[in-house]
Amino acid sequence: MLRLARFLFLFLVLVLTGCGEKQPVHYLATDITGVGYARDFRLTDQTGKVRTLADFRGKVVAIFFGYTHCPDVCPATLSDFAMAMKLLGKDAARVQVIFVTLDPERDTRAVLAHYVPAFNPGFLGMYADPAGTAALAKAFKVFYQKQPADGHGRYAVDHSAGTYIYDTQGRLRLYMAYGQGPPAIAHDISLLLKD
Repeated sequence: MLRLARFLFLFLVLVLTGCGEKQPVHYLATDITGVGYARDFRLTDQTGKVRTLADFRGKVVAIFFGYTHCPDVCPATLSDFAMAMKLLGKDAARVQVIFVTLDPERDTRAVLAHYVPAFNPGFLGMYADPAGTAALAKAFKVFYQKQPADGHGRYAVDHSAGTYIYDTQGRLRLYMAYGQGPPAIAHDISLLLKD
């Protein structure tokens, strides 16, 4: 009887611990670990400081491309990430959200400094000149296209709407599609922070 009890105890321990193996992680975003693009950037932030991905080592980094005159996708995405930071609580200090403009003609440093932190004071707006923006968009496989201006000089910029999320070691891990919402964002970032 004692042998049976020991066997059952050992069996339960092995089942509950998964035989010491790490259980698979289930992200809500698309896992793109190992892709050969979107490896790094060199951009100027809203304070005038030149930044690369290495500046944020130790943090989960979320990068979204858009423009400040965007009527829907961009403010919705930034709002979703701002709410996700609230859901993360103290862990939000270990996350850097970056908004990269695809409209450097209008989105100057001053415009980004006013717009981006309005969603969350820790968020950073970043920019390059038009040629640098085009090269970066190509390197990140981001589509964007400036539309013809109306009679008042206003124009829209069509663009892809997902967010790239890097782990604390600076490796690209996830692609969060537009509209997945704050709980999904917070869920996946929490998993990356534990990784």
